[in-house]
Amino acid sequence: MARKPLELPAGVEFIGQTIRIRFTWKGQRRCETLGLPQTPKGIKAASDLRSNVITLAKLGVLDESRYSEFFPNSSYSTSSAMPTFGEYAQSWLNGRDIVLGTKNNYLSSLNNYWMPILATIPIDQITSTFLRKIVGEIPWERPAIKRSALQRLNPIFVTAMLDGLLLRNPLSSIETPAPGRKDIDPFSVEEANRIIASMYAKLPKSMKIYAALSEFAFFTGMRPGEIYALRWDDIDMSKRTAHVFKIVADQKVEFRTKTRYDRHVMLNSRAMNALAEARKVADLRATQFRRKVPNSPYVFPPSRTTEFIQDTTVTAKHFDAAVDALAIRPRPQYNCRHTYATMCLMANMNPAFIASQLGHSVRMLLSTYARWINSKDDWSEVDKLEGVLVGTNSVQDQQTIT
Repeated sequence: MARKPLELPAGVEFIGQTIRIRFTWKGQRRCETLGLPQTPKGIKAASDLRSNVITLAKLGVLDESRYSEFFPNSSYSTSSAMPTFGEYAQSWLNGRDIVLGTKNNYLSSLNNYWMPILATIPIDQITSTFLRKIVGEIPWERPAIKRSALQRLNPIFVTAMLDGLLLRNPLSSIETPAPGRKDIDPFSVEEANRIIASMYAKLPKSMKIYAALSEFAFFTGMRPGEIYALRWDDIDMSKRTAHVFKIVADQKVEFRTKTRYDRHVMLNSRAMNALAEARKVADLRATQFRRKVPNSPYVFPPSRTTEFIQDTTVTAKHFDAAVDALAIRPRPQYNCRHTYATMCLMANMNPAFIASQLGHSVRMLLSTYARWINSKDDWSEVDKLEGVLVGTNSVQDQQTIT
């Protein structure tokens, strides 16, 4: 069903992917293209700007300088002006060395929350009072979304200060919501074993690659994108290590990790078993001559047409089906990573070693998984307190007798 076209106010029109407004100034018809998205908010901002320009023109206070502030990229403008927020934000984003996924996150946040209101305003005219009003009027769905939007807006103003365009950051006095704690919900070892066994038993032939992938995820703690990008030449069988320095993001293999540091993951017996099963699948695929990609260099290739898994949905449907069939409480496949981390902590392994294997900082590991650290020894710690309490009672009794 076709989407109902948006009704445009007078003097507002779409051009390409942006919005253009028409008006008359000094007896001449003018057309100005704005860096606004074609959304209801963008349309309203364009209409409001047009009304403001027309009002100022009628009052006789729209001079060349003011015109340049409203339309810094205008072919009619003759004087230079302070860049608008939209213009500066675009140049700031274009100048950043960031991956496509991160850039898209910035674009989404800016276009959804800030560009419809701030795009045409000179950046030095954006005040804390004005921003606080905007932030208060936006119907944020969750505090986390508000926090993310403010965090993506802040570096633009910080850079504008460094460029000498601002004396202070207008966001500096606006409170950012505290980060919410993520609910860490690992599978138990027994649940992990049942899931893996079920997938090996039920998935046919080359589709057993998804069972091997799940076993490898449960017993290495690697991120899904890191596993998808893992190649056979990244594995050192003699040293039993996997070199992690790539990730699948936006359906491409990128030579980076989430933390930008590569690492060598040491492989336990269950991880080595998963590799052995993956090798069996690779040998089977090599005999299937009608297959589009019979010899993939990747350890866990999908069962169909591509060399590597490009999206988590490819593996999640098989994982979720096993969880559902076993009547295990549903959790995302990403929680395989949490399962490995908590298993290691409850085995009293060195936190620094666990962090290095997961690609975490020790601080992140301890703050994320604090309630699993030494959990099996908790009652022995309580026993120590009981000993003190018993001793205290004895002293009190003695003092009473005396």
